[in-house]
Amino acid sequence: MSDEPNFVLKARREKLDALVAAGVSPFAYGFDRTHESAGAIAALPLDAEHGETVRVAGRLVSWRGHGKTAFAHLADAAGRIQLYFRKDELGDAQWAQLALYDIGDVVGVSGPLMRTRTGEVTVRVTSVEMLAKSLRPLPYGKEEVVDGQTVRHSGFADPEQRYRQRYADLAVHAEVRALFTARSRLLTAIRAFLDGRGFLEVETPVLQPLYGGAAARPFTTHHFALDMPLFLRIADELYLKRLVVGGFDRVYEIGHDFRNEGIDRTHNPEFTMLEFYQAYADYREMMTVVEALISHAAAAVRAVPGAGDVVPELTPPFPRIEWVGALSAALGRDAMACSDEELRRAARVHGVLHVDTLSRPKLLDELFQALVESKLEVPTFVVDYPVELSPLAKPKRGNPALTERFELFARGKELANAFSELNDPLDQRQRFEAQARLRDAGDVEASGVDEDYLRAMEYGMPPMGGVGIGIDRLFMYLTNSANIRDVILFPTMRPE
Repeated sequence: MSDEPNFVLKARREKLDALVAAGVSPFAYGFDRTHESAGAIAALPLDAEHGETVRVAGRLVSWRGHGKTAFAHLADAAGRIQLYFRKDELGDAQWAQLALYDIGDVVGVSGPLMRTRTGEVTVRVTSVEMLAKSLRPLPYGKEEVVDGQTVRHSGFADPEQRYRQRYADLAVHAEVRALFTARSRLLTAIRAFLDGRGFLEVETPVLQPLYGGAAARPFTTHHFALDMPLFLRIADELYLKRLVVGGFDRVYEIGHDFRNEGIDRTHNPEFTMLEFYQAYADYREMMTVVEALISHAAAAVRAVPGAGDVVPELTPPFPRIEWVGALSAALGRDAMACSDEELRRAARVHGVLHVDTLSRPKLLDELFQALVESKLEVPTFVVDYPVELSPLAKPKRGNPALTERFELFARGKELANAFSELNDPLDQRQRFEAQARLRDAGDVEASGVDEDYLRAMEYGMPPMGGVGIGIDRLFMYLTNSANIRDVILFPTMRPE
């Protein structure tokens, strides 16, 4: 791309220079508003033709000149309101300066409210101020009326550019602003739900000397003052459970985790997780908590205009299936009795990649994803995982080859993961050591032995249930979003 500005950018820069030459500051310090657009519209009674004087500010999104008058629309966070300009009202100097304004400029206006012949609430502008000159045109689309309905054709349709320039995407797409408003409401509802059940919100380290709590490749860095490697956390689990040892019976954290993995429609290297732990509960009790939490959060998203229209109705209890039984049924034989080579052959048939380098636990996991997980549409709990897939879960009562673990899936995506948490430090050490052997054998997603966590367990860890919920995927499910980048404000991207 040439360094020379194109004619549009050049024209806007020339208007900027003309404003400065006229003594107008094109980038203001502030503006004293009395109303947002929606509040100003509501301030004019339905039976009134004229109303109070208001001061509103926002971005110019339309302009129609008619000789010595002009109409425009100003958009702000609350919506949009029509503006009416008259030369004899503004005076010659301010009217002349309007020729230097462009779509996208941020302006402040004041004037009395009025109702036009078509019934639209409008500000009859008596003064206008430039608050921020737009030097680059926003990619607004065009609107047309089809069968009585306003249809907008986006001028910013390339998804990759929308992800890279989220600021522009938000500025021109009200529905995207509504989507991320709904995401905020989701988090607010989750906090309110957990706070109401006596959970304490806490913060745990993002930079950790050892990573654990999940199977994932970490991001690594180096602390120069301490001359030691550090890892961005892949999960919050081990620190939260330390707090339960310390006497906090119910704790939760909503924060960012980081996994050095591929990027696709359901994975972003930086993502938002909710983890919560409840002392003296097991995984069965946590299932009922998860059902209630997700139903409560869905209602909060459903209430956001423009974003909640597609939110499904969720009524507990959700269906439950057993991990081993479901995979065995899909394979047509007992999955746990299969040899490693039989699992590899089945994995190849079903399109699993890099089969020859996968450990047995990873083979089982990949086969389950391909044959069962991807087929689950309605929210479904998968329960009782093999012990080799769940290094932090307690053995299932009556069957130590399994663990008391569940995952919640919907539309082929994992939404939640939970355990009756392991609180036997001797058993935990053996599982850590097994993970360390896998890591030494080349499994980059296996963790090592966390001696400090084991020490915490040795002081006595209460029995507890623990849950992790991927906020991004949950929100994808609730809003029927096809790509995780659609629900993350600033997703990870390759350099332009």
